[in-house]
Amino acid sequence: MTDPTPQQMHLINHSDLQAFVEAILLGNGTPPANAAIVAQCLVAADLRGVDTHGSNRIPSYMERIRQNALDARAQPTLRQVTPVAAQVDGRNGFGFVAAHTAMDAAIRMAREFGMGMVSVKHSNHFGMSAWVVRQALDAGMMSLVFTNSSPALPVWGGREKLMGVSPIACGAPSGDPRRPFILDMAPSVAARGKIYKALRRGEKIPEDWALDQDGARTDDPARALEGVMLPMGGPKGSALSIMMDVFSGGVLRGGVCGACDESPDLFMSMEEFQGRMDYLYKRVVESEKMAGVDRIYFPGEIEMITEEQRREKGIPFAASEIASLNQEADRVGIAHLKVQSSN
Repeated sequence: MTDPTPQQMHLINHSDLQAFVEAILLGNGTPPANAAIVAQCLVAADLRGVDTHGSNRIPSYMERIRQNALDARAQPTLRQVTPVAAQVDGRNGFGFVAAHTAMDAAIRMAREFGMGMVSVKHSNHFGMSAWVVRQALDAGMMSLVFTNSSPALPVWGGREKLMGVSPIACGAPSGDPRRPFILDMAPSVAARGKIYKALRRGEKIPEDWALDQDGARTDDPARALEGVMLPMGGPKGSALSIMMDVFSGGVLRGGVCGACDESPDLFMSMEEFQGRMDYLYKRVVESEKMAGVDRIYFPGEIEMITEEQRREKGIPFAASEIASLNQEADRVGIAHLKVQSSN
């Protein structure tokens, strides 16, 4: 049974964390440019409060390198299929690098033809989907990002691991870069990474997140990982997980993730599009509130606020998480992670 005793939390400066993660990656054979991409993406997740897809993933990634399950030195290759479609071969390297290459290509095609689509094959986990969406937003473009993942979710009415907890993400720019539309969600009640996070921190989970191996609801993350995740919205979540496999898995052909990018100025001017987005933002956040609600947030806004706070105050890590990261530092002979403060 998981120890429910909360661990002391420590705050880490985001710049120190990024340099630390990058050094570990370099020490494990990752080329400098690729190490910078991976470290930046992981810390971006930490800053947005998506701790399940942040720097705590480093020990598992490094273990995959040691087991020769991931090639840290691999460089993805791009094959142009049509003027608006391409495919990236990740060559079993970091998914972050393959996804970055794919979105770069999609952006390039969208600038010339109004839209671009790229699929990725032979790749690995690429962290928080929102960072790929952010890459398109920085170029002033809308985007859709799909990926499939290893089985962890039953189809509706079943209890065996059959579908992946595969996220869908999308984004659209607005006139104010501080409040773009960003949606990044999994078809399960909770992301599987949240269960791993609870296990690391000795915490229980809500009983509606997962079933144990006997098909019973559980609040123990260890037992939950032996069982299956539960889909959100019953059959709707199950159907979304199947859709992810259709669009980004073997059904469509090719790979671990697919990225589709569409330029917002294909059908109207950028200025008109941004104005419409700003209007939508105001309509959403200024709409009438239900009882007990103080504020309505636009998709992605809470994460933006969290990022502002964490840039200023630091990113929280449990003592056990810091110890795990420092073990990787010892393996490559670099200094331990610097703690900013504790609470």
